[in-house]
Amino acid sequence: MRVKAVVEYLGAGHVGWQRQPGLPSVQSALEDAVRTATGRGARVEGAGRTDSGVHAAGQVAAFDLADGTDLYRLRASLNGLTPHEISVLSVEEVAASFDPRRDARLRTYSYTIVAGRPRSPLMAGRCWYVASRLDPQLLGRLAAAVTGTHDFNAFRATDCEAPTSVREVVSSRWQHDGGLFVYRISATAFLKQMVRVLVGSMVDVALGKLDESEFVTLLGGGLRERAGRTAPAAGLTLERVDY
Repeated sequence: MRVKAVVEYLGAGHVGWQRQPGLPSVQSALEDAVRTATGRGARVEGAGRTDSGVHAAGQVAAFDLADGTDLYRLRASLNGLTPHEISVLSVEEVAASFDPRRDARLRTYSYTIVAGRPRSPLMAGRCWYVASRLDPQLLGRLAAAVTGTHDFNAFRATDCEAPTSVREVVSSRWQHDGGLFVYRISATAFLKQMVRVLVGSMVDVALGKLDESEFVTLLGGGLRERAGRTAPAAGLTLERVDY
């Protein structure tokens, strides 16, 4: 039977989703838990390969088990066997052909910034702290410009191996409450570090380190070095994956 799981995790303490020899990853932790719980090995595939330090509220994973496996007991077992930074929220049987990455129609990420106020101990490890105040109206204009189909070559990691940098962004917006800023972006697919470079570049515009017009121009394609910084991983969360 094919099983779909929704997983929540803190990225701190892991090298990211993808298994790496001798290093703690979310994928390897889940595979070890499945093996111990069921007595058989299974490859756990994820909807997205979150980087080291990146969190997830709704990562989707899939793996194969023996027919008739009690999924209620399996979820309890997995949550007892995984590190406390990882939680399996749900498990359900799906079609044998289900692929969590290729079948995904929309992915939503959020990025959290605490700005223009003292540091937040309660948000430690879950946000990017920016000491200066940020202009919410300016950030709103920049986010609106991101919506649509663009060439995000300037807004991806230099070692990104995707054959094309054109992506369709369905939604892009900032919300703020006092010194708490949350950016949410939904797209059919993302490039490596795309959200973090977009956020870092928007903050650089707000701080006067990058021109607003240059940011908009780079959405038509450009060199990575012309965009802004890469925002820290700690502020990024994979919120959900839609199918």
